[in-house]
Amino acid sequence: MSFKSFKIGKYTIEKPIIQGGMGVGISWDRLAGSVSREGGLGVISSVGTGVYKNRAYAKVAGRENRPVDAVNFYSYRALKEIFDNARKICGDKPLGCNILYAQTDYKRVVEDACRVGANIIITGAGLPLSMPEATKNYPEVALVPIVSTAKALKILCKRWKKTHNRLPDAVIVEGPLSGGHQGFKYEDCFKEENQLENILPSIVEEVKNWGDIPVIAAGGIWEHKDIEKMLSLGATAVQMGTRFIGTVECDASDVLKQTLIEAKKEDIQLFKSPVGYPARGIKTQLHRDIELKKAPKIACISNCVTPCNRGVEAKAVGYCIADRLTDAYEGIKDTGLFFTGANGYRLKEIITVKELMEKLMNGEDYS
Repeated sequence: MSFKSFKIGKYTIEKPIIQGGMGVGISWDRLAGSVSREGGLGVISSVGTGVYKNRAYAKVAGRENRPVDAVNFYSYRALKEIFDNARKICGDKPLGCNILYAQTDYKRVVEDACRVGANIIITGAGLPLSMPEATKNYPEVALVPIVSTAKALKILCKRWKKTHNRLPDAVIVEGPLSGGHQGFKYEDCFKEENQLENILPSIVEEVKNWGDIPVIAAGGIWEHKDIEKMLSLGATAVQMGTRFIGTVECDASDVLKQTLIEAKKEDIQLFKSPVGYPARGIKTQLHRDIELKKAPKIACISNCVTPCNRGVEAKAVGYCIADRLTDAYEGIKDTGLFFTGANGYRLKEIITVKELMEKLMNGEDYS
C-alpha cells in the first residue's frame, strides 16, 4: 500500500503520520519541529509550558517552584518561544498545537496558540463543542477534534454547524490503547467493541454525512503494518505518540525515555486521574507511594485542569497531575508520572526522528 499526502484545511501534510501532542514537555520544539521537517505533522503540547527553560517565563511559588495559576502554567511567552524554535527546525511546514479541552483557560490558550503561529489546533480530553468560538478570529487555523465514538462526532458536527457554520477540518479517532487520558470509562476501555479497529469504521461512515473530512486513527499504532491496517479501514492518516518518545529529538528527559525502555508489559496500566478520565502510564514508585499514602503532599498551585476543582480531585486520587508530569519531564524518577501507550513496552532503542519516519513509511520493523 502506498502512503499519500493529505490536507488538513489548507495545509498539506506530506506523510500520513501525525505526532501526538504529549505534555508536560515531551513534544515541544525539538520533537515537533523535527517531525514536521520530515514530512509528518509535528504537534506541540500546550501543557505545562511554564516550566520550559527552567521556568524562565513563569511566576513560581513553593519549595519546588511550581508555576502560579494557569496564566503561568500555560505561559504565552514560553509557548511563543517553543513555536519560534520549532520554526527554526521545520521552516514554514505545518505545525500543530494540542490543547486539552479540560485544561483551565482553554479559550485563552487556543488564542495564544493561534497568535504564535499554530496552523492546526487539536483538542481532546472532552468534547470540544466551543472550539470554533475560541478560533473565530483566526479562520485560517484548521480545527481537529478528538472523538471516540460516531455519536460524539455527530453531536459535535451538529453543534459546530449550527453555532458557527463550520465543520472539523479533520477528526482524530482515538481508541483505548493510547497513552495518557482515555475517552472511555475505565471498564469500557477493555471492551472489544471500543477497540480502535471496531470504532473507526463507524466514524468513517458518519463523516460521509458531513463532507470530505480526513479521519485520523490513533491509539496503539506502532509500526508500518498498523498504519496499513488503519488506512485499509478507511483512515486517511494515523496519529502516534509513544513511538516518538523513543527519538533523540524528543524533548523528554533521558530518565523518562529510559523508564519507558525498561518498562515491562505488565507495568503499563490504567490509573485514576484528577482530570476525571482514566489515564494510561507506567506503574512506578509514585503509584506504590500513593498506595502506601506516602506520595508527595498535594497543594494546588498551578490550577491546571478545571475538572480537578483546585486540587479536590487530586487529593481523591492521591497526586497532582501538573506536579507529577513536571517531575517526569525534569527526570525526577521517584515522584514522576510517566504516561505511555499500551505498546510502550516494545520500545527498546532511541533513534532519530528521520530514522523513525523512514521505518514507518518503508516497513522496516525492529520491534
